[in-house]
Amino acid sequence: MTHIPFGSTGIAIEKNGFGCLPIQRISKEEAARLLRKAVDGGMTYFDTARAYTDSEEKLGYAFSGIRDKLVIATKTHAQTGAELWEHLETSLRMLNTSYIDIYQFHNPAFCPRPGGEDGLYDAALEAKAQGKIRHIAITNHRLTVAHEAIDSGLYAALQFPYSYLSGPREQELVDKCRAKGMGFVAMKGMAGGLLRSGTAAAAWMARQEGVVPIWGVQHEWELDQFLACVKETPELTPELQAVIDRDRSELTGDFCRGCGYCMPCPVGIEINQCARMSLMLRRAPSAGWLSDHWQGEMKKIENCLHCGRCAAKCPYGLDTPRLLQDNYREYWTHVSQN
Repeated sequence: MTHIPFGSTGIAIEKNGFGCLPIQRISKEEAARLLRKAVDGGMTYFDTARAYTDSEEKLGYAFSGIRDKLVIATKTHAQTGAELWEHLETSLRMLNTSYIDIYQFHNPAFCPRPGGEDGLYDAALEAKAQGKIRHIAITNHRLTVAHEAIDSGLYAALQFPYSYLSGPREQELVDKCRAKGMGFVAMKGMAGGLLRSGTAAAAWMARQEGVVPIWGVQHEWELDQFLACVKETPELTPELQAVIDRDRSELTGDFCRGCGYCMPCPVGIEINQCARMSLMLRRAPSAGWLSDHWQGEMKKIENCLHCGRCAAKCPYGLDTPRLLQDNYREYWTHVSQN
């Protein structure tokens, strides 16, 4: 196992964390079984959010009696200080705990600061003074907000998308966090499902100093591959490097990460899947994506208004309407060939 310091917080954690968004999709008992197996296998950092429906409740249920052995991070998407207090009290109740180790502002469009009209940071400071949270952190998908958060000196950690498909702009964030003594949590370490080898991803992450990847887990086979990496740090072998090189050659550039911040679409297009459908067809078993359900979803692209709302909200600056049209054409080519 590899325990690393989490920025300057004084907290030491196992480098590989557990991302708790996917456990929304499974039963309470199955989630608890996976979470306890993760603890038994050496994982200590668990990341959830108030917005993840019943994820917090499942953590609270699973970790009864062992909470003090773990580091729990959750998030608030509150817009005001008063709403933050509501979220915090609900999170504490759902998590069955009296405190939260890492309390994160969940992808705000700006960098909350003390004295702001929104009251968010001041509310978090008061909660920290009361011992209800230990450290204030932030998550984001916007480079400008991420840089502002790092430069502000107000945050213990930044969570940002980061994988071996990332480029120099994301690497600059990692390097700045390290220089500032901030923790860096890597979300989307599997690029939103586009990467297929958890071992290759974990071996690459093992070389990224100070970075804590949170692996999204829904199935036991997913957990098992990451627990193997907890037990013994995977070596970045020539075979695994070849996987990384191939993925980079196929995926580097303008592609939809599937974050969903472009949603909702006024005509109901499931943009976060439809705008990267061609990639999913190439990199995953295609039968499920060629089903009647997904054919119906892809046909909705015909109703695109070209209003530009999705492109305006994309944190990666993608031309989303163009991606939808490109994926639409390639999708029906696949359908006709199957």
